[in-house]
Amino acid sequence: MSFVLPETARLALRPITATDFDLYLRFQSDPQIMAHIGAPRPAEVVQQYLANMPADYARWPGLGRWFTVDKASGQVVGIHLLKPLDTSEHIELGYRLLPEAWGRGYATEMGRALIEYGFGQHGLRQIVGITAPSNVASQHVLEKCGLRFRGQAHYYGAEQRFYTIDNPAAAPQP
Repeated sequence: MSFVLPETARLALRPITATDFDLYLRFQSDPQIMAHIGAPRPAEVVQQYLANMPADYARWPGLGRWFTVDKASGQVVGIHLLKPLDTSEHIELGYRLLPEAWGRGYATEMGRALIEYGFGQHGLRQIVGITAPSNVASQHVLEKCGLRFRGQAHYYGAEQRFYTIDNPAAAPQP
């Protein structure tokens, strides 16, 4: 099955490849970006992430992590993802933006597009999001995307705030 990645008026997504090492390293090591995510990752770990990316795209058809591109400038402004959450069965919406792209609505804009994509093209019944308890800005993004806080949960080795949105077109489960 072929999937068409979502676009918005301002943003597009593109796969992350092995040639993106320097840019991906920035997203994994910049202290501002990683402030609520965890310790900055060293270059060797980032190289392994990139080496595993093709297998992730193959394992999760139509899902994964992508660079978020400003269509007007052609510049990467962030990363958005729609993929399995940690070791759970949930499908997670996530995002990171370069600090110079903060405050422009990019996380919400592409987050909403990915929710529509997940429900429409993948028929997902639910999409979840998590944030560190201290990451109030990210909590607001999830809420603006329509997700609702459901409680605390433990993912990726840390306590997280857990949010969900259900597909309004999905039949209720028996």
